[in-house]
Amino acid sequence: MTAMTSEELGITSPAEKAAAARRRDATKRVRWIRDRLTSTSGTRPAFDYELLRQFAQNRLSASLASTLLIATVGFLSGVWSGPFLASAWTLAMFAIHAIIKMQCRRFLTEAPSTVPIMRWRMRFVLLDLFFGIAWMSNVVNVVRADEGASTFMLFVMLLVVAVSSMLASSLPIAMFVATAPVTIAVALNFLFAGGMHNYVLAALTVTAQAYFTMLSHRLYSTMLATIEARAEKDALIVELEQAKAGSDEARRRAETANISKSRFLAQMSHELRTPLNAILGFSEVMKSEVFGPHAVPTYKEYAADIHNSGVHLLNLINEILDLSRIEAGRYELNEEAVGLAEMVGDCHHLLKLRARNRGIEIHEVFEPDLPRLWVDERAVRQICLNLLSNAIKFTPQGGEVWLKVGWTASGGQYMSVRDNGPGIPDDEIPIVLASFGQGTNAIKSAEQGTGLGLPIAKNLIDLHGGTFTLKSKLREGTEVIVTFPPERVMSALGPIEPVRPVQQHSSLPPLPYLPPPPAPPPPSIRRRALR
Repeated sequence: MTAMTSEELGITSPAEKAAAARRRDATKRVRWIRDRLTSTSGTRPAFDYELLRQFAQNRLSASLASTLLIATVGFLSGVWSGPFLASAWTLAMFAIHAIIKMQCRRFLTEAPSTVPIMRWRMRFVLLDLFFGIAWMSNVVNVVRADEGASTFMLFVMLLVVAVSSMLASSLPIAMFVATAPVTIAVALNFLFAGGMHNYVLAALTVTAQAYFTMLSHRLYSTMLATIEARAEKDALIVELEQAKAGSDEARRRAETANISKSRFLAQMSHELRTPLNAILGFSEVMKSEVFGPHAVPTYKEYAADIHNSGVHLLNLINEILDLSRIEAGRYELNEEAVGLAEMVGDCHHLLKLRARNRGIEIHEVFEPDLPRLWVDERAVRQICLNLLSNAIKFTPQGGEVWLKVGWTASGGQYMSVRDNGPGIPDDEIPIVLASFGQGTNAIKSAEQGTGLGLPIAKNLIDLHGGTFTLKSKLREGTEVIVTFPPERVMSALGPIEPVRPVQQHSSLPPLPYLPPPPAPPPPSIRRRALR
């Protein structure tokens, strides 16, 4: 089960987050204590198996080296104890070593969930104890045969302790029982021999045993930390995969619901517009008193209110349906050759009266002789009207608005709408570009909108392959720049070269020259739809 974040649980305040963190820590502490109580070595039960598995693998991987060590020591000990005792000891060591290998293989073949950890731990410790006693017997036999073989005894003891500390580091108690007998035998031999030299060798023997025991414990701690880190990493990977699967499923459901909503609204276009058009038509007739004046003058005012409300509602529905069609991928561009400067001038003419009523002056800065664009005229006109309406809406009385149309550095064309209004804070720019998003200035404004003008304009320019850039600075104004790519400029279409006559063979009469056909209209650019 994956751990949920504080945001997913609805926890937002710092106090609630701190309380949730304390609960998580307490849960981890309880789980750690429960694992220690159910473990045989003070670690988590899964780690006990990993440690024993590492012990068995180390023994099997060092099997050849241990065999060579036993054979070498058995051959050299025969110099002092004789070939009979040395051979008997070597055979006994080979038998113990074979039993250890067999038990290690048997342990590795069992299923981890059915392995009795405590029983196998005791089995490995007893086998290593027998191994250590066998090494001790070799040292005792050598001492009985020649008391002067102190160097050989010390060499064997250090070799056994060093090898055991490496092989049995994952099971420290096994390392101790495998090395303690031979260390005790060598140390007692030096003590019984007497003399300062032998006493020093006995102290060095005990010190070496302590050093290798501490080294084995350090190796055990390192191995345990490695296993714990690997387990935590595996757990995190599992949680991340589960969280990713959950997020993917949630995103898929959200996308499906969003597409269904957009398709529903797109299909409801006719059903929503038809009654509104009827309301607008009848209210227009009543407001204009086509069939005679009203008996009560107030009815005329009511009819005007109904008509204005219907117009506002129709505009709102049109914006919602346009955005829904774009999101559903059902908005198709009806492209044709359009002059950008002329279209922007028309939009300026439509909104001139509204700007004049607010005392706003609109300046036009158009570059001359701009070629036409291959665009959807209705979509580009809607982009310009939305941007210019927003500029007029949020510019204070007596302000100014600049309309610019010209070339881009890459060979395309751009349209810019800039005002000297209050501006938009940087942290609110993503909000106003989102659907139904409104900044603080829009909320405070008396002319509140739906928050769909900028998102629709941005989506429409994206369908044309252009860019939408919004720049704003508080108390200085806002500028929106819309660019069209160079491939939509009509002058970017190369001329069609005339067909040259094919040279004929001299023996054949020449073919009559046919004039080139008239140049066809510019090819239609592939229709783009937002997927």
